[in-house]
Amino acid sequence: MESPTSVGTSVVVEAPIDHAFKVFTEEIGEWWPPEHHILEAELDEMVFEPRVGGSICDRGTDGSECRWARVLVYEPPNRVVFSWDISTAWKLEPDPARASEVEVRFVSEAPGRTRVELEHRHIDRHGEGWEAMRDGVGHEDGWGLILRGFATFAATA
Repeated sequence: MESPTSVGTSVVVEAPIDHAFKVFTEEIGEWWPPEHHILEAELDEMVFEPRVGGSICDRGTDGSECRWARVLVYEPPNRVVFSWDISTAWKLEPDPARASEVEVRFVSEAPGRTRVELEHRHIDRHGEGWEAMRDGVGHEDGWGLILRGFATFAATA
């Protein structure tokens, strides 16, 4: 649900719910846009650890790692929630109290069609400048771009 401190978007994926969930989590490195990373090194891989307490981690070609999200809820194939441990300066945010949350819900519309609903909430927790982050992730080149790329990949994977 959108509020002044959250943004939301959705996309329809031409794939069954189980497949859509699996691609979103286990194959995140295959569809996530390469320009949407905060890792300083060249990106080698992106890994989603599929469990509560896991993380989303970017690994660089130089061996460096950037764990930019913590998995808070993992309920296949219906829902996943992860923290957004990225500051308003688009750097790693070490303080969990200054992280927002991203909830992704998967809703079966038909046997081969899934609606994916994303809500990025509590963006104000990032502190001063949070409005610019909200506007950035809420822009069509933010979560909208990411979900469109996911939907295209999931339909053909």
